[in-house]
Amino acid sequence: QLQLVESGGGLVQAGDSVRLSCAASEGTFSNYAAGWFRQAPGKERDVVAVITRSGIIVNYADSVKGRFTISRDNAKNTVFLQMNSLKVEDTAVYYCAANRNWVGLADKYDYWGQGTQVTVSR
Repeated sequence: QLQLVESGGGLVQAGDSVRLSCAASEGTFSNYAAGWFRQAPGKERDVVAVITRSGIIVNYADSVKGRFTISRDNAKNTVFLQMNSLKVEDTAVYYCAANRNWVGLADKYDYWGQGTQVTVSR
């Protein structure tokens, strides 16, 4: 079963940049579409960004467009989320997800990481 491990979270200040990484356990990670989601305290989990198997197609939640960039390196079985111009409201636990089928921004991914906390202070 595919396992995902996120890293790169931490405490940063508003306006800073952070890059999250998600390492997959399988060498066939190129067979999975991937995405990043986040969940703030007391709120539902929301999609942040998604990427197709090849990395050619990406899509973003409106709240992060122009600030966040999703990418992947299939040779390293890793998907990234570059987060720039961070805002306090970006504070959340960020989860990596993967799915064999492309489901776009829908929360229908089969495989999930354990999450990494990103806290943005003023």
